[in-house]
Amino acid sequence: MTTDLASRARSALGESTVTFDCCDTAFLVRAAGRNASAATRRARDTALDLERVLDAFDSRSAVSRLNRTGRIDDATVAAVVRRGLEYRERTDGAFDIGAGATEARVKEYIAGESDARPRGADPTQSARVAVDGTTVETDGRLDLNGLAKGFIVDRAAAELDGFARTGFVDGGGDISAPTGPVAVESPFGGDRPLRVLDTSWNVATSSGHRRGRGGVDHIYDPRGGRVGARHDLVTVVARRDCTEADALATTLGALPLADALSLAEDWSGLEAFVVHDGVFHATTGFSDHVA
Repeated sequence: MTTDLASRARSALGESTVTFDCCDTAFLVRAAGRNASAATRRARDTALDLERVLDAFDSRSAVSRLNRTGRIDDATVAAVVRRGLEYRERTDGAFDIGAGATEARVKEYIAGESDARPRGADPTQSARVAVDGTTVETDGRLDLNGLAKGFIVDRAAAELDGFARTGFVDGGGDISAPTGPVAVESPFGGDRPLRVLDTSWNVATSSGHRRGRGGVDHIYDPRGGRVGARHDLVTVVARRDCTEADALATTLGALPLADALSLAEDWSGLEAFVVHDGVFHATTGFSDHVA
């Protein structure tokens, strides 16, 4: 009864939906309840402000300055780099923000700016990175794209928190704790989703089918060799936040199937759904998040 009354109160106070382009994809912010319109505007502005800081392909961004000069003092960049270093250690290099040179070659090829087919990463050339407070130093180019969008979703979603208000942020499939069902779209086309999720965890999906050229997509293995996703689709639900969901979806997309499923099974607060050569695979607890 109390939950039902709160729900009716939030609806009576107002609802707001805002859509915009950010991080090279479509963002959707939705809130219901007290001051919903103001909250969604704050979330949008936060996302766009953070994009200007973290977009490695905007020469004016803080990340671009870091990649040019090797040093920057910026609290946001430092926070993202810390998480990236955490995942580099926890995945034994399967997620590596130090492989920015490879990421740049892949992006240029996909965009048609280069006809040189990108080669795999050289793990011995991974950039060294140090963080001290808000200062970041590196001896090479960094790739923060594997978690930047999730980080932006988290920060934008925080603007929706408030008394008698609920909401979520969807950044092109990277979704802060959703307030309703989430469809996992098929990479093979058609209107029927592969799964419909009912979860309070954060969601991220990694798939190369929307962004690619000549069999090359934006996913690569930073430990060398392969450029391109190994699977048709990876969807991750993560209890911690969307940053973690984003980073792990990227990581699993680059790993062989057995390694991807093993890593996901062993990762506390994480479940995964992997479509590999048209066959569905899922971690033990993933079904708990399916409607």
